[in-house]
Amino acid sequence: MAILGNLLKKGIRIRESLEQEYTSPFDLQKNELRKLLISARNTAIGKDYDFKSILKEFRSSSEDEFYDAYSESLPIVDYDALYSSYWQRTRAGEKNVCWPGEVKYYALSSGTSGAPTKYIPVTKDMLRAIQRTGVRQILSLSRHDLSADVFSKGILMLGGSTHLNQNGSYFEGDLSGITASQIPFWFQHFYKPGKKIAKTREWDKKLDDIMLNAHKWDIGFVVGVPAWIQIMMEKIIAHHGVNHIHEIWPNLSVYVHGGVSFEPYKKSFSKLLGHPISYIETYLASEGFVAFQADPQSSSMRMVLNNGLFYEFIPFTDENFDADGNLKEQAKACMIHQVEENKEYALLLSTCAGTWRYMIGDTIKFTNKLRSEIKITGRTKHFLSLCGEHLSVENMNQALQLVSEEMDFEVKEFTVCGIPHGSLFAHHWYIGVRGELPDPDSISRLLDQKLKELNDDYAVERKAALKEIFVDVLPASRFYDFMELKGKVGGQNKFPRVLKKEKVTEWQDFLANKIG
Repeated sequence: MAILGNLLKKGIRIRESLEQEYTSPFDLQKNELRKLLISARNTAIGKDYDFKSILKEFRSSSEDEFYDAYSESLPIVDYDALYSSYWQRTRAGEKNVCWPGEVKYYALSSGTSGAPTKYIPVTKDMLRAIQRTGVRQILSLSRHDLSADVFSKGILMLGGSTHLNQNGSYFEGDLSGITASQIPFWFQHFYKPGKKIAKTREWDKKLDDIMLNAHKWDIGFVVGVPAWIQIMMEKIIAHHGVNHIHEIWPNLSVYVHGGVSFEPYKKSFSKLLGHPISYIETYLASEGFVAFQADPQSSSMRMVLNNGLFYEFIPFTDENFDADGNLKEQAKACMIHQVEENKEYALLLSTCAGTWRYMIGDTIKFTNKLRSEIKITGRTKHFLSLCGEHLSVENMNQALQLVSEEMDFEVKEFTVCGIPHGSLFAHHWYIGVRGELPDPDSISRLLDQKLKELNDDYAVERKAALKEIFVDVLPASRFYDFMELKGKVGGQNKFPRVLKKEKVTEWQDFLANKIG
């Protein structure tokens, strides 16, 4: 029980968890916004938008007066707007711009294999917030049916290099690399692959070093993006000539995943194991640790409401977003007590890293409003609605999982493009599989059927403007080769589930040249 023993000494973390358990989401979030505004009231953005005047509204007897003042004073922004107005100043070394003090770390983020790099500020307060939420997540493991011995085993975290790039007055790298470089002293005993390998920048070398040293470690937990964890395990199994990973790590009991839906990977992942393990989903974005799966009986994640993040929600509808996922001018957001279950929302964040009404780009839905439990459904710009079919990434994941189970093949990656078809439209799926390639026509028919069952709008449009469903089945290596070409191998990098505009052409040209 070594890990839990260390954590239980930090009783404040337990009190924070209990506070969320027994306080309404509205009250927690109101208090969180107040604390954020107080901290940033004398920063450049705090003066520009008069945070002190907004704070006065917290004394109002009206329940929503403070939020009305906040949402009417500050605009909803995306990365480009916030960076051009404020964040570029912090990269130049200016202090007290969006958060008190100087920003020492920037998480490099793109979210897709081809998007331009974004520089997301990571403050000391944000690093502490991420660590606090990580502690809560580990404490929540006591609800799982795990052996007490597991908590004395190693935790393998597969992420970006902890050897960060120094750029003038700050350091930059993957968020996973930044957080791993800041792990508490007491945790270093459990942390694998260890400092030396974690610093490695060459992804293939890092995987090879892990492969060569894997038999020396007693691993109980694995953390990372599904695609790269699978590749790592496959290399270890092949190198050591064993049948499954539990012959190397017999005490492996928990896999903590995030970044993409795990459902399409689950079938192939289970074949790497000798016995079942617990799967825990997390929502750790470059902008903050939003949620984690706190209850083994629930497939949803509980939002963290009292740890440096304030959330707003924009209904993800045609009234608020155009066909390309761009926010319309008249769009309105709401607070957590105003949301409805099973409706999609685009997420806004205000945080202790200096994001203010920042549209993170993810879409979520509440599965349990009272417990603030959510599922990630996709991205504001990663969905297909060429003609009103409103096909979300969640629909795609579910349908492809059902198809792969029925036809018995292993999905490793996939992406979908919306394309013209005569005067109307079509969807073109590219599915990366392991092993023998299944028949694409059979997949197309069954996939179309499942999508119709999952999505009524899709079913309607298949009788109207959405005329065809094309499927190409490829070796999964094609996807990884494309990511390598784009310099997006390893760590937190994910292949986009939907390709649009010039990204479609880049992908199709790559495949044509690869085949040729």
